[in-house]
Amino acid sequence: MAAIPESGSGEWARYWQYAELPDLDLLRARYVRHTFPRHSHEGYVFGTITRGVEDVGLPGGTVHAGPGTVVMINPEVPHTARAGVPEGWVYATLYPSSQVINDIAADTTSLRGTVGFTETSVVDPYAARLIGEVHRAAEEGNALAADTVLRVMVTRLLGRYGSALPVRAPRSAGARDAARARAVLEGRMAAPPTLEALAAELDTSPFALLRAFKKQYGMPPHAWLTDARVRAARRMLDAGTAPAQAAAEVGFTDQPHLNRHFTRIVGVPPGAYQRERARTYKTGPDLPT
Repeated sequence: MAAIPESGSGEWARYWQYAELPDLDLLRARYVRHTFPRHSHEGYVFGTITRGVEDVGLPGGTVHAGPGTVVMINPEVPHTARAGVPEGWVYATLYPSSQVINDIAADTTSLRGTVGFTETSVVDPYAARLIGEVHRAAEEGNALAADTVLRVMVTRLLGRYGSALPVRAPRSAGARDAARARAVLEGRMAAPPTLEALAAELDTSPFALLRAFKKQYGMPPHAWLTDARVRAARRMLDAGTAPAQAAAEVGFTDQPHLNRHFTRIVGVPPGAYQRERARTYKTGPDLPT
């Protein structure tokens, strides 16, 4: 188990990947004081709370998720999370890739194109139980059960709440500037320009660029860059790069700087994350219940 280092908090977390299902990340955790800053995921999020309440901040407002609730978040949707009650929350979350969800949709539904979910929070005890069963099967090394239950769960949610995501309208000038700014930040992650320099390079004003970027990506450029750096660091850690080297290459000042932001966004420290990714589980770990 990889623990969040907050003395006396009673927090614990495990973020891992089951070798037999490589396009699925899993998180089980209890958080009390830990808060997730605004961030997004490349794939989908399916979470269910088993104890306590999680407050999830989404573009449409805050979701107060308790036991029996399933939270569904589409790719690249910015969100936050924190405890909704003093005792925090315990939850199990699945992070399947976009390919996994769209393949299941093509196989079991009439939805075509890139699929998404029209609801962000639903009370569905059966689907919630299935999320827990995916975790349990993976922890027991039962690949057949984990894969089967995952597909049953996704098919149920697609059938009830799934939809083809709308095709984006032609981009406005502001959206084009935001996309160009994102490309610049991706290309210069280790040494990004100031907002003023970035705006001048794109022939716009700093405040116009800031407004356009927040509208397009749900967060200001500096917050988006921190999220992008953590994503890049995760890919490097997955490939075996040492955390200190990953920190330097993606633009964090040092490893403690990476540790702070990585832990806030992913939910576990980079060292614990990398150790879990390097292991293959055939039997279940001793996790709190």
